[in-house]
Amino acid sequence: MSDVTGAAGGGEKLVGIVLVSHSAAVAASVAELATGLAGGRTTAPVAPAGGVEGGGLGTSAELISAAAASVDRGAGVAVLTDLGSAVLTVKTLLTEGDELPAGTRLVDAPFVEGAVAAVVTASAGADLAAVEAAASEAYTYRKV
Repeated sequence: MSDVTGAAGGGEKLVGIVLVSHSAAVAASVAELATGLAGGRTTAPVAPAGGVEGGGLGTSAELISAAAASVDRGAGVAVLTDLGSAVLTVKTLLTEGDELPAGTRLVDAPFVEGAVAAVVTASAGADLAAVEAAASEAYTYRKV
């Protein structure tokens, strides 16, 4: 599993972002959108974890674990999910304790808007708590 972006140079530890969707295409597209909207500079590491092995719809604990490991730079990992069983899969991995990097946190946020807010905030060098707060705040974004 390779991440969509690499962390900024200079030894800066950035929060990693994992985007879990039931669809590999959705996870990859949201990762592309979020990194693209982060301003075109080097962004925090982002990895999609969508679908199941073999390309079907669903969630995969193995893909989520691999994505989290690929973006872990020592500053924590924020995991955003799309729907119910994705949440349950991440919660199970967190409960098991050794499947995800230390400092991994499931973030309650809307998937697309939260992903953009998380990536932009993490790319600015914010800590995990600030990344989580920015992503969660996306629930309040008004469109009309």
